[in-house]
Amino acid sequence: MSEIRGNKVTFNPNKLVLTAGATSANETLMFCLANPGDAFLLPTPYYPGFDRDLKWRTGAEIVPIQCTSSNGFRITQSALEESYKLAKTRNLRVKGVLVTNPSNPLGTALTRNELELLVSFVAEKGIHLISDEIYSGTVFNSPKFVSVMEVLIENNYMYTEVWDRVHIVYSLSKDLGLPGFRIGAIYTNDEVIVSAATKMSSFGLISSQTQYLLSAMLADKKFTKKYISENQKRLKKRHAMLVKGLESTGISCLESNAGLFCWVDMRHLLKTNTFEAEIELWKKIVYEVKLNISPGSSCHCTEPGWFRACFANMSEDTLNLAIQRIKIFVDSSDVIGTNIDQSNQTNQNTSTSLKKKLFAKWGFRLSFNDRER
Repeated sequence: MSEIRGNKVTFNPNKLVLTAGATSANETLMFCLANPGDAFLLPTPYYPGFDRDLKWRTGAEIVPIQCTSSNGFRITQSALEESYKLAKTRNLRVKGVLVTNPSNPLGTALTRNELELLVSFVAEKGIHLISDEIYSGTVFNSPKFVSVMEVLIENNYMYTEVWDRVHIVYSLSKDLGLPGFRIGAIYTNDEVIVSAATKMSSFGLISSQTQYLLSAMLADKKFTKKYISENQKRLKKRHAMLVKGLESTGISCLESNAGLFCWVDMRHLLKTNTFEAEIELWKKIVYEVKLNISPGSSCHCTEPGWFRACFANMSEDTLNLAIQRIKIFVDSSDVIGTNIDQSNQTNQNTSTSLKKKLFAKWGFRLSFNDRER
């Protein structure tokens, strides 16, 4: 954790609680910090799994912090205040704010100003801040990753009440490509939370075999440093490939610098500016183009027409194939706004023609380079 953060922060092992992945870590913190009916504020768009991880068993509620494309979906003071007021109007007791830094699905790292704003906000309201930093090692472009712990230290919050109300969630799943190993952690300066989370971790332990294996791997400092560096280089290259490829089809992406995905703007391809039209477009891409992307509405985005596209789990050949499919799809008359009044029969014929175009050349083709050397 320290090395990924440039050794700007030192973490005390006695304040670390191991869990079976970040999912378990987030749920454990919810049990420790919130009662059924209490609320946490989350900036939109956010990881859809939080609806399960934070709410299902704990009874906690999520109140969205509405972020928009007008400023690149950045967190603002007004958005925080509006979310807090919304929770109050719903008679919910706000216990904290949870952010993912870098963001899933945006692929953007929080700026120092945003982190300072968040710390100031929770300090004023007397609530908690959870920073899920599971993607901290995937930052491949500037600005560099800034941990919330750095901000606390720089702004003289050490050993204050705020110091004890800020908690970090981490995992090796993304930075080291080990999602199936289920290795997560909670870091907190609050001894009461450490004690409670340690007891609760019995329900989601990391196996002894996994701990021994990972201890041996992480002990090789040279390997882990080289792995993370190489991973960042590959992410940067794939990200550039996807962004450039989509731009050639007239599709833009939110400017991003981290993560395994891009936040793709397809608003101009919607028949109407509605979430129903977004789902209709998504179904076409899934069933006709055979590409699996996530609609923004699943991430609680406030604006229809945004999609999350993952680029890290495939070879360059497969990524190029995906871009070619999108290009054929966009070039087809079936998705151009000027043709939205075509009859159902015309649409059906176009759809059939599109499928033939797509799969005559690309159908069922498998890339033999998916497994990286």
